[in-house]
Amino acid sequence: MRQAFSIIFKKMLRKSISFAALALFAAMIFLNSCKQKETTEISEAKTDSVFNRFLENYYNGKSRLFPMMASLNGNSDFNDLLEADFTDSYREKSYKFFQAYLDSLKTFDRNKLNFNDRISYDLLKDEIDLEMEDLTYNGNYLPVNQFFSLPQYFGQAGSGTGFQPFNTIKDYDNWLKRADGFVTWTDSAIIYLRKGIAEKVVLPKSLVVKVIPQLEAMVVSDPAKSLFYGPVTNIPASFSKEDAAKYKRLYEKAIAEKITPSYRKLAVFMKDEYLPAARTTSGINAIPNGDAYYKFLVKVQTTTSGTPDEIYNIGLAEVKRILAQMDSVKDAVGFEGDRKAFFEYLRTAKKFTPYKTPKEVLDAFEDIHQRMKPELKTMFTVVPKSRFEIRQTEAFRAASASAEYNSGTIDGSRPGIFYVPIIDATQFNTSSGMESLFLHEAIPGHHYQLSLQMEDTLLPKFRRYGGNNAYVEGWALYCESLGKELGLYKDPYQYMGALGDEIHRAIRLVVDVGLHSKNMTREEAIAYMMDNEAISEQGATAEIERYMAMPAQALGYKIGALKIRELRNKYEKQLGDKFSVAEFHGQVLKYGALPLDLLEKVMDERQVSSKK
Repeated sequence: MRQAFSIIFKKMLRKSISFAALALFAAMIFLNSCKQKETTEISEAKTDSVFNRFLENYYNGKSRLFPMMASLNGNSDFNDLLEADFTDSYREKSYKFFQAYLDSLKTFDRNKLNFNDRISYDLLKDEIDLEMEDLTYNGNYLPVNQFFSLPQYFGQAGSGTGFQPFNTIKDYDNWLKRADGFVTWTDSAIIYLRKGIAEKVVLPKSLVVKVIPQLEAMVVSDPAKSLFYGPVTNIPASFSKEDAAKYKRLYEKAIAEKITPSYRKLAVFMKDEYLPAARTTSGINAIPNGDAYYKFLVKVQTTTSGTPDEIYNIGLAEVKRILAQMDSVKDAVGFEGDRKAFFEYLRTAKKFTPYKTPKEVLDAFEDIHQRMKPELKTMFTVVPKSRFEIRQTEAFRAASASAEYNSGTIDGSRPGIFYVPIIDATQFNTSSGMESLFLHEAIPGHHYQLSLQMEDTLLPKFRRYGGNNAYVEGWALYCESLGKELGLYKDPYQYMGALGDEIHRAIRLVVDVGLHSKNMTREEAIAYMMDNEAISEQGATAEIERYMAMPAQALGYKIGALKIRELRNKYEKQLGDKFSVAEFHGQVLKYGALPLDLLEKVMDERQVSSKK
């Protein structure tokens, strides 16, 4: 479960929120609690030292087991390692690791732990159970896809602008060793892709044809033109001339003899051998044991016991509700055509493409940030210390990338980054929901949640740097609903964009379950999406193919947001005038990214405490 939430986490899931992504909270919340709670909170800060050493050992062991995840989380101890975690030997090693910690966890008496440690106990047991169940399925035969797999984020890391540091001699040596690991990873990936062919566990053809050009784009004849040449171009001024010349030679050699040949080998294999064997079906239920695998992924991504059918029906109801709101906006702006004509107007009217340069797009997002700052202070009493930046997505991955957030590091060496893919600034459409996008991916969405979690030293590291899709993406989608409270959505077209973003997440419930559980085809899913939101065929195709590559990952957003809104409504009703939205947000963010059922349990208990 590392892939989806590292929470690059991000949007990182079959694996943890590394996709995503793979996901951290507020150490100073205790100081901001109301006076009558100080004694209770301080007593709860006292921890069982043996239990917490156990949690620390778990985090360190898992970091060694999954070093790329560790690097993403800012842990530089294993920056020279690269795991092929899909191999049988590695999966056996992983199973033994998790089994050992599960056995050790059971030796602690949960009832004797304090409140925060009981949360850690429950959360760790849930995480280990899911990790071990994940290893019983054959998803390891699918180590490559077009949306989120090692060849993509290996390039991002090695470019010199990603999560891999390039500041010291050791940093430069680490990457050379990691490049050696990429050669081994590629050879292993081909072996397991072949095993997938033999077992009929293969990607859909429509995805494979997207993977091939991504891999081919990394093949260059001149090392200086490689994405991986970035660290050479930006060798630190502190390096001596001799060291600078040395690493220039070593990196050119690594690019020419290791990295480029590996990408070429994988591209040729995918084109000549894998593509002919790829399947024509769209859903994961088409592979052996695919139905059971999808139900497992639904459980992972939603952290609920909801069935695919239940989630599908929630999606249908939400689509119907939001469409009615969209019709109200259409009528309010005086548009005389039907809804589909309005969607077409939003996609094509020149007034919605005012920019000429990428800088203008990035400046517009910063303007959103500045406009809502005054209201942020009333809705959030605890904010991150971490720096924040808005950047354009790197050109090599912009064509297939969505806007995303990459969390910073605890030492401040890397800021939290809101990445915006801008292929052609003159085609960047403002009606797509720029304000809601910023609320989700940046502030107060992912930047607040992930940064506060990471900064909270009272949380054990496996919680500071962990997470789950439903909470992380659910929080970010919930933040989109705060637009009017934050002084945004005054422009009806921006509000329409926000509704567009919301219905997009509702549509996901329908098409994801439809694809992977109801035999909906890729083409049917694309058509359903285009019928119900303002999206181009190209955009809908990219989205549907994302869901095909990462089954169930798209479900967490809406399910998580609905739960957070449900909790807010419940406490508003219970507390009346005593309800504080800032206190509610502080409590939601206080304990880290919890599974939704555990979040509700914790919130209910804290709510009872606050009323005493």
